Amino acid sequence: MKNPVPHILRQQTLWVSPERCIFWEEENTLILADLHLGKSGHFRKEGIGIPQSIYKADLQRLMAQLYLYKAERLIIAGDFTHSTANKELDLFIKWRKDFSLLHIDLVKGNHDILADSWYSDADIQVSPLKLMAGPFLFLHDLKAEKELTAEEKKMYRFTGHLHPAVTLKGKGRQTLRFPCYYFTPEYAVLPAFSRFTGGYKVQPTKDELVYAIVDDGIMRLP
Repeated sequence: MKNPVPHILRQQTLWVSPERCIFWEEENTLILADLHLGKSGHFRKEGIGIPQSIYKADLQRLMAQLYLYKAERLIIAGDFTHSTANKELDLFIKWRKDFSLLHIDLVKGNHDILADSWYSDADIQVSPLKLMAGPFLFLHDLKAEKELTAEEKKMYRFTGHLHPAVTLKGKGRQTLRFPCYYFTPEYAVLPAFSRFTGGYKVQPTKDELVYAIVDDGIMRLP
């Protein structure tokens, strides 16, 4: 099934998309993590011939999701950019002008190292560690939980950073690995929005839930 699937959490409706993002219906907000914009350009600077089409495809997917849901807000749980500024980030600035009414919030990740002036020019609201919205708290890395207050730890947390993936076993010794959404009772880890990333294998327990992204569709794994 290639359509998004609903996931109810803290009385909020979250549409889990096969395009590696979540639409929060009540707040008309798109949620994602780990775009790593400019990553392919960074590799080309190092002499590794990664085609720019990878970067353009990620931007086109983002644009398509914003149009599909008519989202008014975008929350990014870290690693929006990958490294220092390059021509690909200049392209994003041009793209941003087409979505000038979109409010963008970024919780800084370990790769978000650009000067504050760049985020200001891109009209992006930056939070250095965490962002509260409704019943949810957005972080980039679960390690940041040690900085949270007791009240914040009671909130459901959304994070990125790990690029979660799940392994499915077939007959014999056949295995396939797919990017996934990883929901635990206390927090969720979002898949990397960019397809130009690696993956960290997660092993859910009986109290946890995984949505695997398989053939551009969503497969729920209890």
